Amino acid sequence: MPSKTSATSAKAVRAAGKAAPGRKKGSGKGKGTRQRQIPWLAIGAAAVIIALIGALAYNLVPKYQQAAELEKFTPSEDNQDPSLAIDGVVKKEYPAGLHIQPNQRVAYDQSPPFGGPHDSSWATCTGIVYDKPIRVENAVHSLEHGAVWITYNPDKIDAAGIETLASKVKGEQYTMMSPYPGQDSPVALQSWGHQLKLDNPDDKRVRQFITALRLNSYAYPEVGADCSTIAFDTENPPPFDPTPPGPDAVPMDGGGITPDPTELGGMPGGLPGVPGVPGLPGGLPGMPGGLPGMPGGVPVPGGAPVPGGAPVPPAPQGAQPGAGQ
Repeated sequence: MPSKTSATSAKAVRAAGKAAPGRKKGSGKGKGTRQRQIPWLAIGAAAVIIALIGALAYNLVPKYQQAAELEKFTPSEDNQDPSLAIDGVVKKEYPAGLHIQPNQRVAYDQSPPFGGPHDSSWATCTGIVYDKPIRVENAVHSLEHGAVWITYNPDKIDAAGIETLASKVKGEQYTMMSPYPGQDSPVALQSWGHQLKLDNPDDKRVRQFITALRLNSYAYPEVGADCSTIAFDTENPPPFDPTPPGPDAVPMDGGGITPDPTELGGMPGGLPGVPGVPGLPGGLPGMPGGLPGMPGGVPVPGGAPVPGGAPVPPAPQGAQPGAGQ
């Protein structure tokens, strides 16, 4: 027969079993599992930083690559005409300083022309994008100053292509751009004595040509000449004449025109990539030989005769420097 103590223990066990589920359904007090919070703010900030790095890389890396690729087309004393490495460039020698009158035309041997006789007034080439064709005799003079002239056939290139070319010219000193009706290629680039014709305005050779020949002081005659002028109306430029030159047109050799002595020569080599300092043909005043090449020459003080110039009378005896001051 079970004892009283056994019965009491059995009741206690049953009571404990009933009480256990109640504790599990409690209010959560005690050692419940804590839910981990996700750091959304930190994740978002990291995503933004990664996106910015990607955007910078996308925009800067191609520019660095382009700069590296163009380095070999930058003129230097050892590489005076980098355009020789550009496929398709045509190079010709032309006499410089042959000026015609505003009412004259030149029988150019190339179309568009890139050298030869030209008007005494140059076309403004300070990064101007002309929306109408301009007189070629003015444009050629700009090339003599070291400019690059981009032309396009408006019937062979669309608005997007025109804008692509314009982006390489706008605000870029010693460049200009204009339509050229009847041009046999969609795009052409001209510098003095150089030309490159292309089918695509996105062609990488556009940049190569500009880098190699814009202000390349080894490749144009009038080093140091300006590209701005008040003599050329950029809003209403002298018109392009599409008709063939007549029998009275000036030939490519100038037909006896005397070269302008102020446009012949310059500092040999100048400063590649920047406007050079114009030289003085033949020498400097006061140096032995005076300034040959200038009308009448320049006499040397002291009565010494200089070829082409008149001697300066010697100073009266007794005269001292600064006398009479």
